[in-house]
Amino acid sequence: MKIMVIGSGGREHVLTWKIAQSPRVDQIYCAPGNGGMAQIATCVDLSVEDIDGCVAFAQEKGIDLVVVGPEVPLVLGMSDAMAKAGIKVFGPNAKCAQFEGSKAFTKEFLFRHNIPTALYKEYTAYEDIIKDLGIYGYPMVIKADGLAAGKGVVIPETEEDARAAMKMMMEDKAFGEAGDKVVIEEFLTGTEASILCFVDGKTIVPMESARDYKRAYDGDKGTNTGGMGNYSPNALFADADLNARIEKEILTPIIDGFIADGMDFVGILFIGLMIKDGVPKVLEFNVRFGDPEAQVVIPRMDSDIIDIMEACIDGRLTDCDIQWKDDSAVTVVVASGGYPDAYEKGKVITGIDTVEGCTVFHAGTKLSDGKLLTNGGRVLCVTALGATVEEARQKVYAQVDKIQFDGAFHRGDIAKGI
Repeated sequence: MKIMVIGSGGREHVLTWKIAQSPRVDQIYCAPGNGGMAQIATCVDLSVEDIDGCVAFAQEKGIDLVVVGPEVPLVLGMSDAMAKAGIKVFGPNAKCAQFEGSKAFTKEFLFRHNIPTALYKEYTAYEDIIKDLGIYGYPMVIKADGLAAGKGVVIPETEEDARAAMKMMMEDKAFGEAGDKVVIEEFLTGTEASILCFVDGKTIVPMESARDYKRAYDGDKGTNTGGMGNYSPNALFADADLNARIEKEILTPIIDGFIADGMDFVGILFIGLMIKDGVPKVLEFNVRFGDPEAQVVIPRMDSDIIDIMEACIDGRLTDCDIQWKDDSAVTVVVASGGYPDAYEKGKVITGIDTVEGCTVFHAGTKLSDGKLLTNGGRVLCVTALGATVEEARQKVYAQVDKIQFDGAFHRGDIAKGI
């Protein structure tokens, strides 16, 4: 088979890495790919937003399966265009991608199908939202409705902060068109968790669990990021009663809702949860693998991922017996100085070839004149497997400092004390 992976981040590198292990795969193309993906696939200079270009390339090369990694091309209709051209594609269509493309769309779905979530209101006028500041108390959750590269959520503690956040979103247009509509939500407390699921339109199958670390610095300090580390499995999901409740109150109503609403959802559904006193509530949906969740979940997968993807596309996910390794996994993100705010690119990366017992997944790198350079905020993910989470953690932290570039930093407490 010839496979084309759309994307250039850590999620796409681990997908490419896993796809390359399939005995069914002969060749992989990545558009545009990164410095790590270039070592196991052929990278093509195509933007993830160049839908026509990607379709034309897939037709030219006789691609058997396109795997769409990031949310932006999904929201823009990449899957629809590939399917229209007769090319098999893994990733939800534009209609279903609205679950990530619009916070309001997701909230309306959750309420319509009685799926537990936070109270909310949506607004399109700055004057209206200012009148309602504090309706759910403080802290309050303010979300830009559209895609904002993972930065469109603000949690102000006071009315003054809330006013500043609203001005930043709706008047100053810090997130562009994503802030034309804004959602205010009730602030939920508890333990945040997430579930990645395969979906074939009529069946939803959860993967192994994981736990993300969003804050930039140790002790959950600093600004929210796209994720600074992760581990799997998440001990929270060892609770059989909680799993049964999630199945009954969240997973089953979601798939029933998809069917009732005519949403032919095929691909990955990422469900963000807040759990308090054993009660789960949905925070958000994403329509692709999480990053860096993928870097711990996919390495634990024993099954051929191509078989699973094709089963989803063909509507026969129930036939799949997805196998998982007993090993635990830990990943630590090495980021550029200043991330998630302003940071510089083009720093020379060294030391990756000295890392032992771990897999290094590239998230923001590029090759230039034979040198590996930084090309993003989250640059690399160092992942290890171990008999326990602690064993995997020790493996990662014994190696991560071997990787060097100007301004590099990472958290030192990922999976600590688990």
